[in-house]
Amino acid sequence: MDCNRTEICGTVTEIGSLRYSPAGVAVVELKIRHVSRQVEAGKPRWVECEVSAVALAQIAEIAAGLTPGATVRLAGFLARKSRMSLQLALHVNRIDPI
Repeated sequence: MDCNRTEICGTVTEIGSLRYSPAGVAVVELKIRHVSRQVEAGKPRWVECEVSAVALAQIAEIAAGLTPGATVRLAGFLARKSRMSLQLALHVNRIDPI
């Protein structure tokens, strides 16, 4: 199955330091807080959540320039946070400031 695309807008709450994987790839971990009004089962409801995200390579370098409080749109796919983790994270392919 190829259907694994996610896009979410929110406010950066945490941003890790730029680091490098053993293979030399730039990595930044971040969290964003999302608040919106959605419709579920025909009824409106408020949605609030915090999403963990991981940015690699050139996207990591862009993410490293963000500051807490910045409002962004993140697009990417859902996968394990890392090879050794079962935690879910958004692996970011695109960052757009809002």
